[in-house]
Amino acid sequence: MEYPITGSCQCGQVKYTLLEKPAMVFACHCNECQILSTSTYSITSVIDADKIQFEGQMKDWSRKAESGNTSAAKFCPECGNRIYHVNPTEPDKLKLKLKPSIPTDCVDFKPQAHIWTCQKMDWFTIPDNVKQVEKQP
Repeated sequence: MEYPITGSCQCGQVKYTLLEKPAMVFACHCNECQILSTSTYSITSVIDADKIQFEGQMKDWSRKAESGNTSAAKFCPECGNRIYHVNPTEPDKLKLKLKPSIPTDCVDFKPQAHIWTCQKMDWFTIPDNVKQVEKQP
């Protein structure tokens, strides 16, 4: 996959340009991510903030995580697509958790780990060669 690559929310109002491959990609099986994705898990790509550019207006939303930290999110105010999450208490770790929406073969977005497997759907099988973490790493 050649970079930069571009993506957008569902309606196209929020666009992004990703300048390089994500540092990490994981699948989260927590109940909140199951609700967010309306599926068995949500895929999150960890990206340095200076490696991505955004266009378009976004709205804010946040919730308290089990750790006590705040999970803040940005989303498109038109279609509601979640764009990314960030922990606002760690401003020195400017990592964004981008929800990939690349319509091409996204081999760079294949999960390297599965987290919150304690809330995983029983019928879903994680490949043996992929790291598993019971809760938050």
